[in-house]
This record gives sequence, C-alpha cells and structure tokens, in this order.
Amino acid sequence: MGLFDRLRGKDHPRVAFIGIDGVPFTLLSEHPDEFPNFAALADAGSAGDIDSIVPPESSACWPALTTGVNPGETGVYGFQDREVGSYDTYVPMGRDVQATRVWDRVTDAGRKATVMNVPVTFPPQRNVQRMVSGFLSPGVDKAAYPDDFRDALSEMNYKIDVNAKLGHDEDKTAFMEDARKTLDRRYEAFERYIDQDDWDLFFGVFMTTDRVNHFLFKDYERDGKNKDAFMEFYRTVDDYLGRIRDALPEDVTLIVASDHGFTSLDYEVHCNTWLEENGWLSYEDDDHDALSDIDEDSKAYSLIPGRFFINLEGREPRGSVPQSEYEDVRDELKAELEALEGPDGNKVADRVVVKEDAFRGDHDDIAPDLVVIPNHGFDLKSGFKGHDDVFGVGPRNGMHSFDNATLYVDDPGAVIEDADLYDIAPTILDLMDVEYSRTELDGASLIQQ
Repeated sequence: MGLFDRLRGKDHPRVAFIGIDGVPFTLLSEHPDEFPNFAALADAGSAGDIDSIVPPESSACWPALTTGVNPGETGVYGFQDREVGSYDTYVPMGRDVQATRVWDRVTDAGRKATVMNVPVTFPPQRNVQRMVSGFLSPGVDKAAYPDDFRDALSEMNYKIDVNAKLGHDEDKTAFMEDARKTLDRRYEAFERYIDQDDWDLFFGVFMTTDRVNHFLFKDYERDGKNKDAFMEFYRTVDDYLGRIRDALPEDVTLIVASDHGFTSLDYEVHCNTWLEENGWLSYEDDDHDALSDIDEDSKAYSLIPGRFFINLEGREPRGSVPQSEYEDVRDELKAELEALEGPDGNKVADRVVVKEDAFRGDHDDIAPDLVVIPNHGFDLKSGFKGHDDVFGVGPRNGMHSFDNATLYVDDPGAVIEDADLYDIAPTILDLMDVEYSRTELDGASLIQQ
C-alpha cells in the first residue's frame, strides 16, 4: 500500500483498468485451474464474453474502448486511414482521435489519471499526471510524460512492444523470450505506479498478449508444438493479474478487458488481388505499391482489415462511380463478397456490414463503404504490391475475431450480457461517479442501479 492510500482515505470510488489486448474470453474461462486468478475474479465479480467493434482491429478498437463511441466519431477506422479527398494514407496516432477519452473526462472532473501503454495514444498527453504511450509509439524517450517518469521507465528497461519480427522465425524461442521480457517490464512498471501514484483512474494495457496470439494461437487451439510455451506465457499473465488485484486498495474496482477476440488463422485473403482479378480494381502501371497507384477505371479498393471503398465520383480524386450508381455498385460488391469462398469451400465472410449500420459521426468522408467480418480462419489483407494468389499462408497462425472479447468487472453488480466494447467507458465513469451524458456515448453502463 502506497503513501497515498495511507493518507487519502476513500473520498471517491476509483477504478483500475487492465487491458489484455486480443485475449479471447474462452481461453481464460475454459481453463480455471490453469488461470486461477482470472477464475477468482469471475467468482467474486462478473465476467463474460463481449463483442468487439466493426472492424475488430486494435487501432480502431482502443480509441472506441477508451471513448465509448464508434469510429465515425473517433475518426480512426483502422491501422491505415485515407486522407479526405485524397488517395494518400496515414497511420492514425493519438492526435487523430477526435472523441473525448475516458481519462479526459476523469481529469475534467478534478480527478487524477495514470495511463500506461494504451495503443494509439502517441504523443503522450500532458493533462494527466503521467502517461506512456503504447502501440505505434517510438521509444520511451518520446512516448513518456513527465520527464522523471520517462527517466524511471528507461532505468527499468521498459519496453513499449515486443519485437514482432522474431515471431516470423520457425523457432519461436527468441520471440517468446522477448515477449516474456516485455511482459515482465510492463508488470514491474504497473506495480510501481499502482502503488506510488495518487490516481483515481489507473489505465494500463498488456499488448504482448496480442503479439503472442498472432504467432502461437493455432498451436494452442490445435495442440501444436508451441502450445506449452503459449500456456506458460498465459500462466504468467494470470499470476501478474492476481498480484495487481491483491495490491489494489479496497475502494478500487478492477476491470480487465480485451479489445477483440482471437482465433486460428488458416488463410490470408489478399483482398486487392481479388478485386483486381474480378474487374473491380486496376492500376496505372505494373509498378504499384500504394493506394495512390490505382487508375481512374477502378471501381473499388480495400484497406486493412476487410474495409472496402467504392471509388466514388466527387469523394475520391479519380472516382469512377457516379453518385447515382453508388447503391447499385455497392450492393453488387457486397453480394460478391458474401459469395466468396476459400480453398476449403468455406465462406470467407461471416457477414458484410454497410457503413451506415456501423458508423455514425462527422468522419463519413473516410469511412469504408463495406466492412467484411470474416469467418474464423480467414485474415483479410489489403496491400497494393500485388500477390499471385488471392489466398495464401503467412508467418502468423492467429487472427482477430469480432466475437469472444473478454470483460471482467470486480463488482457483482455488473451485468455482462449482450455487451460490447462501447459499454466499457460508461461503466468506468459510472463506477467512479463521474457525470456524463448518456446520449454522448454509443455504449451504456453495465452496472445495475
């Protein structure tokens, strides 16, 4: 127990949120003996699987989770977004998130927040007592605020992310050693600042779980050679979660959540290759590697993950589809995507979502017209360099899923039924007695009144 807890007392309810990026609920719930701390958290509070968002990709998910609103309001639709009125693309960072973060609401209410390793938060904000940005950040020297926090993390050999390139090696030993080192440093930092800071909201994310899942998940699901290493890694995650829970004062409610689920990967689907083969997409010349290389005859293109855009006249610089034909062309593409089958005869798409059913807000100009939510086993890729085949196999054996994301709330008053990612932010605010307008958010608090 830190000095703050000995002096402050319990003037306000507090929340500690621990993110476990990409962890499916069934992985934890089906192995209570392997993961006793997650099982104890479920027994004492509430737990269940929740839905992610459209699309279930970390760059879009974390802004949605931390704001309670959809990508149409956050302005972040994926790892790569398109500039308005252009074929130029960019990688969204924290400054691109246009909606109010949950920790901003907390600080606006006169409370304090510590934020550690949340994806899509670079550069670090200066209105919180301390922040180190997560996924998509450069080194700690630029990703942490204030300076003494940066220096302390550097001394701890804090790692923002695992070296994912090591996961491409057939032998996963070096990758798992790096993953464990990253996990250990993250826990040590969380432990220190949970104890040290006078926070009202602690918000920290373990990103390494997603990395391990990308390269070892099929080993877990299908008894591959790396299953033991996978389970040992998650036993460590469980141990660290138990230690964090034990260290929290009684006036703190612990929430643990993932941003999407995970499943085994059988086939990569090169969406732009499929579009090209089926007459939807063409390029200005054979030397192409970017969206800007498509030609004026193209009717559609794709960005990851599974986002499809009509090359619309008046919206895209060289749009070929008139506004009057938009609905018919989109319906035709939707039908072809729904009919697409993989080499195993299974449908690639679980469903194809039109943009008005998934997005609401001020950022319609860069919203995808269709989003494919794939069936388990298919991972949708969208590079512009071209591939000889639509279907292929890469170094990863695990992929994101829309279903089976994780939520634990250490409060038996939480009802986790038909819940999704948007419900987490209002639940945090409700637990902390921070006022907000219910109409501002797409989710609703899961705490029974």
